Amino acid sequence: MDSSVIADRRRLRRKLGFWRIVAVLLLVAFGFAFYYFGFGGRPGIQRAQIAHVTISGLIRDDEELLERLKKVGEDNQVKAVVISISSTGGTTYGGERIFKAIRAIAAKKPVVSDVRTVAASAGYMIATAGDTIVAGETSITGSIGVIFQYPQLQDLMQKLGVSLEEIKSAPLKAEPSPFHSPSEDAKAMIRSMVLDSYDWFVDLVADRRKLPRADVLRLADGSIFTGRQALKAKLIDTLGGETEIRAYLATRNIKSDLPFVDWDRSSSTPFLLAGALSQLINLLGYDDFVKGENLRGLVTEKLFLDGLLSVWQVDGN
Repeated sequence: MDSSVIADRRRLRRKLGFWRIVAVLLLVAFGFAFYYFGFGGRPGIQRAQIAHVTISGLIRDDEELLERLKKVGEDNQVKAVVISISSTGGTTYGGERIFKAIRAIAAKKPVVSDVRTVAASAGYMIATAGDTIVAGETSITGSIGVIFQYPQLQDLMQKLGVSLEEIKSAPLKAEPSPFHSPSEDAKAMIRSMVLDSYDWFVDLVADRRKLPRADVLRLADGSIFTGRQALKAKLIDTLGGETEIRAYLATRNIKSDLPFVDWDRSSSTPFLLAGALSQLINLLGYDDFVKGENLRGLVTEKLFLDGLLSVWQVDGN
């Protein structure tokens, strides 16, 4: 092949590569503009609506969710909010922050807690933030309580012939430890912390459900309840679904024809944009340079769970 033809082809490839990069940058800029000016970041911004927020999985200190709830509360087009909960619980602190964020919304507009398959422990804590709680007849809820768990590796280490020596400033520093059995003082410290958080949880339920504290204490032994049982115990207000939710909102002067608009994670974070960009990069032939999975990893967080837990779990034994 003639050398001039080869040179021309190389120049053409460089130009094509340059314009591909320019196209990617322009589309990225357009995507961010599209997101920040409301169409991707704030669903239904042009119309009155009932915002629908789903909280599922492990409850934790979730900054993205808290920011989303803040936007829901500030959006004047949102006339009411439905919080659908499907969670067995999580960290007590995470539940506390989400509870307070929902109460901040309720100070401005009606909020309905919609208990789905399960809203137990910290999940139920969040549900109490709503102005009313609607659940299915066989939904699982309750499990009012707090737990602190830690592993014990001492026997395993002894079998392996491994020991751990430590020097610390005070006997309760870094207690409880997985490397030796806790002292009675360490157990008392953790027990005191758990009971203090438990008292806070019980008082919260008593206040939000307008129940005598003694009645809540009888329910707060970790027991779980079906929706039917929870209704009798006054832990929820109504059995049902969308019909009952709209009936309640009608009593708060919310129009029955307002649409439900999902304010989900993909609508209010870069997840959706990252997925779209990764596909675009693949189409432009740069899939070996930036994998879609790697791009998504840049905008997601690893889960770190610590602290006191308010979680219901089935015993695996």
